[in-house]
Amino acid sequence: MRDFTLLVPGPIDQLTGGYLYARHLVDAVRAQGVTVAVRELAGRFPDADAQAREACAAAMAAMPDGAVAVIDGLALGGCEAAMAREATRLRLIVLVHHPLAEETGLAPAEALRFAALEARLLPLAACVMCPSARTVEAVAAYGVARSRIGLALPGTMKPAQPGTRRRTTGPMRLLSVATVTPRKGHLVLIEALKRLGAREWRLDIIGSLSRDPDTVAAVRRALETHDKTPPVRLLGERPQGDLAEAYAAADLFVLASYHEGYGMVFAEAMAWGLPIVATTGGAIPETVPASAGILVPPGDAGALAEALARVMDDAALYERLAAGAAEAGARLAGWDEAAARWLEGARRILA
Repeated sequence: MRDFTLLVPGPIDQLTGGYLYARHLVDAVRAQGVTVAVRELAGRFPDADAQAREACAAAMAAMPDGAVAVIDGLALGGCEAAMAREATRLRLIVLVHHPLAEETGLAPAEALRFAALEARLLPLAACVMCPSARTVEAVAAYGVARSRIGLALPGTMKPAQPGTRRRTTGPMRLLSVATVTPRKGHLVLIEALKRLGAREWRLDIIGSLSRDPDTVAAVRRALETHDKTPPVRLLGERPQGDLAEAYAAADLFVLASYHEGYGMVFAEAMAWGLPIVATTGGAIPETVPASAGILVPPGDAGALAEALARVMDDAALYERLAAGAAEAGARLAGWDEAAARWLEGARRILA
């Protein structure tokens, strides 16, 4: 596999985990001499409209026989007819970040519809690449042969000198990096913070405020009902340079996700030596070892508050977790190594 075409819904330069994964992967495999064409698909995804279906069909029809098409899992809904038609002519690889059916906030009928879609389409692929063992299991449950599923952990953007964290005086500086959507659990986090009593903290939330206006409005309402003016800033999306500054300035990384297919932000936080308070949702326990953070059940604001209080109150615990995070971060692969493993796995399965 010396070249392939990546089909991605919309512009690839969007600042979410899935799009950052795709962009880092493309850049890294290109650096290793692989030719990658990127087709940015028009239309609505993942609940595909006619424009999305037409864009997927046109992209695949333009590819020569035997070509490799790598389909971002978010685009599956638009690719249904094209995949059924082209599965024997093209070599299809699907990137599944996490199953569409496991997105938080879906109505039961929507979740069933996405599950049926994935059950129909994923077995058509010659190869399905996953970022975690948890996602591998979810794909296998759809009936995909394990011999056609590849596990390739994402890479991590590492700082040149992450440094060793020590508990500072003054308010604890909390950082949360995630698009404001139901799955990321911002409302649970705010409820947990309300239970911290007189402890001093401040929180910066970095992530898109435009993808789910209803959730953003609910978060703002939750902040307005705080007993006092909450030290929380909703900063929206930030470029990588600003994000690096945020990691460097923080004391603790916190995110209350209901589910993660991997959780690249957790890996980046550990690369910066930040201890973590998060949940056991999805693949997070695979990404964050016990030495680096405290994980609680998803949706449990009380348990999250208790974990935050422990880290705030116990300087020795904070420093143990910071050291564990730095050690775990140092072991993480960069994107060059991760891309090489991704290519090796995909090539082996296609062969």
